[in-house]
This record gives sequence, structure tokens and C-alpha cells, in this order.
Amino acid sequence: IIGMVTEKIESKERLFMKIEDLEATATVLVPSNLSKEIIEKAHSILLDQVVCINAIKGNNDLIVAKDFILPDIPQKSSRKAEVPVYAALMSDIHVGSNKFMEKEFNRFLGWLKGERGNDKVRNIASHIKYLVIAGDIVDGIGIYPGQLEELTITDIYEQYREAAKLLEQVPDYIEIIVIPGNHDATRKALPQPALPKDYAEPLTETRKIYSLGNPSTISLHGVELLLFHGRSLDDVAAVAPNVSFDTPDKSMKLLLQGRHLAPIYGERTPIAPEKRDFMVIDRTPDIFHAGHVHIMKCNRYRGTLIVNSGAWQEQTDFQQRMGLTPTPGIVPIVNLQTSNLSVIDFTQPW
Repeated sequence: IIGMVTEKIESKERLFMKIEDLEATATVLVPSNLSKEIIEKAHSILLDQVVCINAIKGNNDLIVAKDFILPDIPQKSSRKAEVPVYAALMSDIHVGSNKFMEKEFNRFLGWLKGERGNDKVRNIASHIKYLVIAGDIVDGIGIYPGQLEELTITDIYEQYREAAKLLEQVPDYIEIIVIPGNHDATRKALPQPALPKDYAEPLTETRKIYSLGNPSTISLHGVELLLFHGRSLDDVAAVAPNVSFDTPDKSMKLLLQGRHLAPIYGERTPIAPEKRDFMVIDRTPDIFHAGHVHIMKCNRYRGTLIVNSGAWQEQTDFQQRMGLTPTPGIVPIVNLQTSNLSVIDFTQPW
């Protein structure tokens, strides 16, 4: 049977699920005598996720599960560029915050221009063709209570002008692609359109910048990237077992398995009522790039490279209260010809 999970109930050592389709509802029992792998898979299934269940009919209209089949992405070999070009992946710059790591970001810019680092890292910089930014370019205004006290720039237009001053220092031969995040000046509900012209104009006045929506799929030298800011990672980390804010790569893996970028409805992630569900992962990406949680993590799943690109903001008071220790100032660099990943730490003086 195929249905959407509407409720999960744990009773002693058993797990019950309620599922529905357009015509009916059913209760599914996950018995404790199933293999550990299947039981763990059942517990990792998220609310509002569509699953296929291999089951038998029990008593009183109860369905007894034998296994769960997720939409999942297929195992594949990732596409490769024909030439040795690299992409630098980043997110959560948070220009305007008093925690923005300006010194470290300028160190990154100096490295891009070939002015910093040893021969090895300068060689990497010389091959970078793309800079991909997965949202939260600025810190925004009024995003959370008390934010004004943590801002050095309290005007949203001025925040984008300051961000433009930084990005215009990126060498002209490097193409910049940006999508918005929940701190940026666009609607908060997913999917988010590209930055409005009024705010994006300072970014595009001095150089070419490709401003896209969140999420977006792009192709760089034939390598397909799925870009997503990652707001829904909060919801996944809050409910999925063996997943936390410190392991965004595991949360992103669950999104790939469910082939949906925001599977849980009604929690922290606002979702717009569009006629088409733009959060479905139709195509299998070669690289899945997100941010939002300020933790740099990389992994591979079924041939897809998973990258959460960390941040350029030191630990905030809110993160400290939540017990979250970010890993800012660390940039993952992908060789699009080999799919190999290099990680460069700009928090250390060179």
C-alpha cells in the first residue's frame, strides 16, 4: 500500500502509524520482531511523508508492516565536468550582524585573488570558476526578537550594499550564484522567489550575479546541483532519531530518501499553498548543497555529494542558549571534474 503518514504512535516496544490517501485511512503496526534495519527505517519516516509499505492484513482492519519502501534516489555515478573547474560552496554570510566574521571573509577573498595561502591552496583558488551561495546573504531585520541589539547595520538596503562591496571583490572570471534564505528580504514561505530587484540591485550593479529562487537546480559544466537554503532541517532535526542540528548531512540524507525538501507540514517551516509542489526532488542531483544550520558537514549518499556549507557568523546568543556550536569560516570546494572535495579553514591566520 502507498500512503501519506499522518500520525506516529509508540506503544511499549511497538510503533503504530496512521496513513491516508485520497480515499481512505489505515492503521499500520510495526511489530517488534522485524529486523533492526527495518525498525530503524520505520522510526526515521517523517510525518506527511509518502511511503510504500509491504504489509499483510491483520485483525480488525489493522495492517501489519513487513517492510517500508521510500521514494529514495537511485544509486548512480555522478556526472563530471570535462575540464578541471572547481566550485566554492558557502551560505549564511549574515552581513550586518555583529557576529559577521569580516576578517575571515576578507581572508577568503584574498585567497580567491591569489594573494594568500601556500602553493597548494593557491592552486585550488586558480581553478575556481563558481561561487555558490545558499542563502542568508545578510542578517536581515526583525527576523527574531531582540535582533536589533545584535546588528551593526540596521538598514536592510545598507546590509545588501555592504554585501555587494564584499562580493564585487571576487575575481570577474568567477561566476556567482545566489539563492535567498529565511534572513533575506523575500517572502519566508517556501518556495522562495529570487531576491526582489530593489534589494538585489546593489549586488548586480558592479558585476554579474545570478540570483535564483530557493530551491533551485543548476548545471555547472554538466554537473547538476540542487540548491536549498535548508529551513526544514530544523524540523527534521527536532523529530528524526539519531539526527541533530550537529548532523545536517544526516537530515539532508533523509530529505533525499523522501525526495522532498520540506516533508513536514505545520512546524517551523512555512510552506506556500502553490498549485504545484516545488519542494519535490524530481531529479537526482550530483551535489545537494544547503546551509541554514551553520554546521559544515559533507557526506555521500548513492552517488550524490551532500554538502552543508556552514556559515560566516560566530556563535550567536540564541545558538549558545540552544547548545549549538557552529563551525563558521570553513569553505568546501568541489572539483567538478573528479567530484573530490577540499575543505579550507579561513579561521586560521595564514
